[in-house]
Amino acid sequence: MSEGEEFEKSFLVSWDQLHRDARALAWHLDNKNSAGYDWRALVAIARGGMAPAMIIARELDIRTVDTISVKSYDHQSRTEAEILKYPDKTVVGDGEGILIIDDLVDTGKTLEVVRSLFPSAHYATIYAKPMGRPQVDTYITEVSQDTWIFFPWDTGLKYVKPVRMAS
Repeated sequence: MSEGEEFEKSFLVSWDQLHRDARALAWHLDNKNSAGYDWRALVAIARGGMAPAMIIARELDIRTVDTISVKSYDHQSRTEAEILKYPDKTVVGDGEGILIIDDLVDTGKTLEVVRSLFPSAHYATIYAKPMGRPQVDTYITEVSQDTWIFFPWDTGLKYVKPVRMAS
């Protein structure tokens, strides 16, 4: 966490929940598709967007999949968003018909950087926090800004203390 920043709440996401939520996002995106959207390709924001993107690409039968690598965290500390790898610009262009997927929009800084490169793309995340919501077009679940989401690739199975311990 950054200096002075605290996450009062934790939200633990299992692989099963991630899969269900990614499928729910795919259903929403498919409804948009029937309203005139034609997804030519999907771009996952690496690393967090890769697992949901795989599920969504399968559900929506999108065969052209690429990644953009953006580093904006160092463990649990935010850093300036830095692009490490770009998708194939001959495919993505300005983003028209492109679906860009990430696991979470937090402050919106990552999506802001990507949106500046591909302004015509459609941006979708599974989870959204209030500060980042303006940067995302479609999302499934909103969580409070003071919540840290633990994704299944961040955790292992272990005992967890109850919220309230018996005296």
